[in-house]
This record gives sequence, C-alpha cells and structure tokens, in this order.
Amino acid sequence: MKRHRISRRNFIGKSAATVGMATIGSTVMAGSSVARSVNSKIFPREVWIASVSQTNTIENILSILDGAKIYKPDIVCLPELFHLSNIGKKSTYKEKVELSDEALSKISVFSKENNCYTICPVYTHEKGKIYNAAVIFNRLGTKIGEYRKIHLSEAEISDGVIPGPLTPPVFKTDFGIIGIQICFDILWDESWKKLREQGAEIVFWPSAFAGGQMVNTKAWQNKYAVVSSTRKNTSKICDITGEVISQTGHWNKNLICAPVNLEKVFLHTWPYVRRFPEIQAKYGRKIKITHFHEEEWAIIESLSPDVSVNDIITEFELRTHEQHTRYAETLQMEARMK
Repeated sequence: MKRHRISRRNFIGKSAATVGMATIGSTVMAGSSVARSVNSKIFPREVWIASVSQTNTIENILSILDGAKIYKPDIVCLPELFHLSNIGKKSTYKEKVELSDEALSKISVFSKENNCYTICPVYTHEKGKIYNAAVIFNRLGTKIGEYRKIHLSEAEISDGVIPGPLTPPVFKTDFGIIGIQICFDILWDESWKKLREQGAEIVFWPSAFAGGQMVNTKAWQNKYAVVSSTRKNTSKICDITGEVISQTGHWNKNLICAPVNLEKVFLHTWPYVRRFPEIQAKYGRKIKITHFHEEEWAIIESLSPDVSVNDIITEFELRTHEQHTRYAETLQMEARMK
C-alpha cells in the first residue's frame, strides 16, 4: 500500500488555504477563525469582528483583508499607523499625512465593497495640527467619526503630534455602541471608564505592541468586549469577562474573525444567585448562566432573539455589577453620615 507523506510545509500551506471553513457546533475556540454563510447567526446580538496582526507593509495588510472577505465581518480593526509600518525609510510628517490620505481612500473602498465598518488608524490633520487617530468608515465606505489618541508617547509629542481631547467619543453602529483607544492609552484607566459610562459595548485598541494581559484586564474591569489589532505578536478578541474568544498565534499569524454576543450581562454572584434557578426554569436553553466561582462573577447570556437580558434583570429584580457597587457605595455614604 502506497504511503502518502505530508511535509510540515505542505501541511501549513493546506491549512492556511482552508482555515475557517468549518465549525464545531457554535463554539469558537481561542485562536480560531470561523467562516459563516450570509445572514447566518448563532447569537441574538451577534457581531462578527475581524482583527489583524501586522508583520509587513500596507500591501501585505490589503492582502490579509482579501482573506477576511470569506468571514463577512461586521467590523474590521487595523493596527496603529499600519500604513507606515516597515516602509523602510523615514518620512516627513507631510509625507506621512499624504500616505494616510491614500490609506483612508483604500480602506473606504474596502468597507463599501465588503459591507462592513472599518477602523483605520492613520495620521489626520486639521488646522495645521497632526493627530495620531483612528477613522471609522461605515458599511457604505463613509467616514462616520474619528478618535484622536489621548496619551501620546514622549517621542510623538517631541515630533509635534497633538494629543486628542481627554473625553473620548463613542460611535453608534447598527450593532451597538463602540469606542476606541490607541496603544499608549492602555496605561491610563480614566478614558476607558469614560467609554463605559457612555455606553460602549466594544472597545477597539489598535496598537504598535501587543499589550498582553492588559487587554484582558481592560475588558473585565469595564464589562465590555475589547479587541486589539497590533503590529507585533498577538491580536485578540476578549469577551466582557476578559476571556479570549480568538487570537492570532503561530498557526494563524495575521488574521482572526469570530462572533461576539452582545446580549449578556455581568453580575456580582451574591445575592442574585438565589434567583438563578427561577430564571433557568423559565428560560431553559434560551439563556446561559456562567459562574466564575472564585471571583463570584456571573454572566447571564441570551441565546435566543426573543429574550432580552435587560428584561431578565427587571423581571427578577437583579442589579448589574456596576449597579450593585454603586448601590453599595450609596449605603456606605449614608452610614458614614450617621
């Protein structure tokens, strides 16, 4: 009997060609990308997110984005100043702005052709000032907003780049409210909290470095999904618990695309766990309750389009984790005044 030998090189090549073409049930494993058919959905408020780890030039990025088309993402996030990475020469800021305008034009076309939002981090300019920014295009390829990096590095400031406003904006999309932070911003907490206070459900973090556990921490601290897109090592999609839904790595170096369910709520386990048997009895497989035993967190997640987690919160007199801590603070203040 003839034996077939598969070299490591051939295996990697075939794997890359077929990546994402099959799923196991509705589970998305960390490090995976999952292809989907048009209009197919697993969750009631499902958002398909694509992110990139950059290892080369803008031409390489555009090639990677061609590979993202099979996933039909709702939104794509690119790395910080991706269009200037590995270009092999030092450009003036005038040249960098010109290259930024070219990149914006290309990504606008990509968004329109692929019916997706795209976060495009470039240099922008206004009234003679230059900003390290992220421009958002909608599904029609139209610019709908811009975030300007708040916390610039020393080198950026010395080069004349201007910091953005201290309160970051949020942006409304057809799937929810999103926010953006860029690279060095991750070392400060306040702007991330301000995004949550304004209702952000996903925060995108284009960066020159990977961030590691800081990315996961920002997610669970603020109870929103966090998506990194980097020019180094790892890019990842983190759920509201900080758990990794998908990430780039050795076998998928450049691209991830996976669904995030926004129809879920983060609770402090006690005392609300006392109502969980009633909730489960009423909704059965239409919901999922996940326990984090050591942290005493609980996540209630809707798996059905006719079940709203906000309705469950109201019906069973629950408080979100944020409401729970705010209520405790109110009682503490009242007790101090006695």
